[in-house]
Amino acid sequence: MAKQKRSNALLVILLLCVSSVSVSARDVPLLQSYGKPIFRSNFHSIYDTSKYGVLQLSNGLALTPQMGWNSWNFFACNINETVIKETADALVSTGLADLGYVYVNIDDCWSSVTRNLKGALVPDKKTFPSGIKALADYVHEKGLKLGIYSDAGVFTCQVRPGSIFHETDDAELFASWGVDYLKYDNCYNLGIPPKKRYPPMRDALIATGRKIFYSLCEWGVDDPALWAGKVGNSWRTTEDINDSWASMTTIADLNDKWAAYAGPGGWNDPDMLEVGNGGMTYQEYRAHFSIWALAKAPLLIGCDVRNMTAETLEILSNKEVIAVNQDPLGVQGRKVQFAGKDGCSQVWAGPLSGNRLVVALWNRCSKVTTITASWRVLGLESGIHVSVRDLWKHKVINEDAVSSFSARVDTHDCQLYIFTPYTVSHYARRRCCHAHSGFTAFMKVN
Repeated sequence: MAKQKRSNALLVILLLCVSSVSVSARDVPLLQSYGKPIFRSNFHSIYDTSKYGVLQLSNGLALTPQMGWNSWNFFACNINETVIKETADALVSTGLADLGYVYVNIDDCWSSVTRNLKGALVPDKKTFPSGIKALADYVHEKGLKLGIYSDAGVFTCQVRPGSIFHETDDAELFASWGVDYLKYDNCYNLGIPPKKRYPPMRDALIATGRKIFYSLCEWGVDDPALWAGKVGNSWRTTEDINDSWASMTTIADLNDKWAAYAGPGGWNDPDMLEVGNGGMTYQEYRAHFSIWALAKAPLLIGCDVRNMTAETLEILSNKEVIAVNQDPLGVQGRKVQFAGKDGCSQVWAGPLSGNRLVVALWNRCSKVTTITASWRVLGLESGIHVSVRDLWKHKVINEDAVSSFSARVDTHDCQLYIFTPYTVSHYARRRCCHAHSGFTAFMKVN
């Protein structure tokens, strides 16, 4: 009996240890150190993070939002291993890989239309004749990571075999191939609630012992921000994006609702980038990229990176905007002010590490508009002085803004800035230095 009790105790300890690997509680608020004298008392309500991290999947991944490329937006089902290899090559040759775009994600249509006689998934022999393992090896040799797609249903959206009831076998297969990322879709789901269908694949992926990023794609049907933090590394909050201004702006607003739930380890996902696919203007694509970066959305390129225009590469390779997305503080920015017809004149903002703020002035109106961000709206104390850096012009445009900041913004464009507040002592030293410099210049002249 004593041996049985010891065995039971050891089993309980083992189960607790396993649980701690997969799900953990986070007790430290993301904005714990953000307060006076720089920030107003309403700062924490403006940038609420209270819903983040009650239970969070803790697999060591997604400390910042994922970056890479996905095949669906441009290629849909017209994919093959040559396209994937050439895309990996292009990510490296264009310098995008060095900027963090490391996931090369194959979407739907990679598999055969049926499982083999052993019940295993098999790659389509016509389009992926070398198999996924060889493709993963090729991608890994480039210093990149390979992602794959399946579905929490009996079929994928393009009617290939899904993984429901095959989670353990499929996860082990993906791990044996060297897969680093799984996008898990929501088609043909038998009417079973997402909360029941998605955790089994989480458990199966963890059990493989390989770190595989788990991206839930249940289209926001069951409000995944409320529960998916303990299941996946990211969760789709919306239906599929398409390459249009109307789709992009609608999805941005829908995703914004869930800002308080995201953070390191688990991110809201408003779907992949459409930048470079041709359905929007340069200004609209720049706004798209700016808002996705500010909102800590996954930055997954959706165009053909083998044939990008210079403008597309310019947008996707903006290091300063990428740095906003990858900021280690990990607080999702959000809409903090709107005005004008249908709320088309907007201010979006979010905290960054080092007591900084990212601020976007987004003109969704039909004409050029001057947009003003007041310190009250941003959560800054009224007397705080800030420097303002334009992330698209790559320069400081105002070294001493106080109380508010305004800019004239073209229609459907978005200006993106970093506000760096001066502390009282820093500002006093700065004024002293300026005065000293002026006196020195005066003495030289005279």
